[in-house]
Amino acid sequence: MGAVSEMEGLLQDFLTEAGDLLDDVDQKLIDLEANPADIDLLNTIFRGFHTIKGGAGFLEAPAMVDLCHRTENLFDQLRSGKLTLDAVMLDVILSATAEVKRMMGEMADGSAVTAAPGHMLAALESLAKGEPLAAGPPEMVQPATVAAGSTVDWAALHHALVPSAPAGAGSVPVATPGNPERTAAAPAPREPVPLIEQRRAGRAPQVPVKETSLRVDAVRIDRMLDLSGEIGLARNRLKTLYSELQRSGAATATHGGFEQVLGRLDTLVSDLQSVVMKTRLQPVSRVFQKYLRMARDLARQVGKDVELVIEGAETEVDKTILEELNDPLVHLVRNAVDHGIETAAERAALGKPARGTIRLCARQDGDQIIIEIADDGRGMDPDVLRRKAVEKGLITQDAANLLDEARSLELIFLPGFTTKAQISDLSGRGVGMDVVRTNIERLKGGIRIESNLGRGSRTTISLPLTLAILPVLMTRMDGQLFAVPLSAVREIISLEEAGVQSVGGAASVSLRGEVLPVVHLADLLGRGSPARSGVGVAISIPSGRCILAVDGVDGQDEVMVKPLEGLKPRGVAGATLSGDGVLVLALDLQELIGGSAAGLAAVGGR
Repeated sequence: MGAVSEMEGLLQDFLTEAGDLLDDVDQKLIDLEANPADIDLLNTIFRGFHTIKGGAGFLEAPAMVDLCHRTENLFDQLRSGKLTLDAVMLDVILSATAEVKRMMGEMADGSAVTAAPGHMLAALESLAKGEPLAAGPPEMVQPATVAAGSTVDWAALHHALVPSAPAGAGSVPVATPGNPERTAAAPAPREPVPLIEQRRAGRAPQVPVKETSLRVDAVRIDRMLDLSGEIGLARNRLKTLYSELQRSGAATATHGGFEQVLGRLDTLVSDLQSVVMKTRLQPVSRVFQKYLRMARDLARQVGKDVELVIEGAETEVDKTILEELNDPLVHLVRNAVDHGIETAAERAALGKPARGTIRLCARQDGDQIIIEIADDGRGMDPDVLRRKAVEKGLITQDAANLLDEARSLELIFLPGFTTKAQISDLSGRGVGMDVVRTNIERLKGGIRIESNLGRGSRTTISLPLTLAILPVLMTRMDGQLFAVPLSAVREIISLEEAGVQSVGGAASVSLRGEVLPVVHLADLLGRGSPARSGVGVAISIPSGRCILAVDGVDGQDEVMVKPLEGLKPRGVAGATLSGDGVLVLALDLQELIGGSAAGLAAVGGR
């Protein structure tokens, strides 16, 4: 039983390490296409395949060993300068990495690892020998659409960078248990012994630096987050009780000490919640780097020259949000390649560079994460969007005539909307952007489209830093408390002092030169007359801006919002507890205001 558990642990370690290595290899392969003479990239990719091969051999996966070995041989020729990388060769290598991932999936499922397709193995062997590539299946090898770069003297470059390596000798540093820095001559390049091979040989891994991280089950982290949230609620309750004690006038000599301890507890709980939440944060690069290869493959498939530029990859976001964000971003990047970027000929006719650029950017803005996908392509024509929506029966002609440019761009979010005349593998079925918006809103985020005809489009996604602990403004309506996300609150005003006026038949308030519609929370929740609402909360959500009329506000707080089991009222994100132990409903303003008749009428003219 112990041996089985140990082997299972080694398998999981291998799959995790190999998965990270493959993601890194894929990213560096795209970099290598732009810099085929980069020796460091060639060596890094070679080492990735070598390490994976070593682990696969220990776990008795000969099919993976064979595939990695053949790919290693090809990179050995590239590193020595005997071969020059071209687009077709890169296609074969990328196919090999995809095949390794498939094999890893079989290992994770406990299935036998099946061999790679024969034509792929033959292609790798032929390329390593410098032979012309035989005609292969179109799914693996496609005609190059971009001309190869200028010829590079790889051998001269290699020897200039590594003068100590005599031609053909292959003398490279080899790590040994006794001296990890020793250099030994070898008939073929050798790499440091992989971790999994050291385990097999019964040796302790040679670690050059102290390990500063460890893998923890996400369930444990979630439990820690739940507990820190519960502690926070208890802290809020304690603060409320102390306030009541002060108001009672029963002051004692111990009150001063109690207040100090309470202040210290407040700081510690906030620090604890912050640390626990940070354990769930991961850099967006874990998702973003996948799109480099995807954009490259799609561009070649449709005969375009496209570069995907990533900015802000170090920005961190909650693990749950990051996982749910993958599918929407895949669709947006695909759209940019297929719909947005023109062909090289079209771009030349417009005076644009032949290579189109897509920028995928991430940044933190307060307690929100902002992600932008922008391209320098053809942009979107509002007139075409309105016409297509009418043709497909999604809106009437009269409704289309009333739409301004911003609202016309939002037509792409309607289910069934597409501007493609022909259905292809990539698009044309009218499925996608509506799902993208639904997924983003489920994450309590928003999405906005901007476009400039002939110059490109920009999609902006705003998301909360975390879905767990939420800063809120406590509002009152009909004696009940409702939590409003603080990220949506601009300011609080007195409706009486602001002076509510009728503009176009709707109640409105002029705030800092901007006329904002007034939306009563009582109306949105179907509570009847909102006559007592005297406080206005200026709200900004993806659908627009408005004044949310409530009876009053009870200050701000940080709460843990939990979903209501078996129940999902419209406009309610979940529930939490106030400081005095009362149940508080947390509002989903995008769904509540943007999805209601009153709300749509109010914010529709932004």
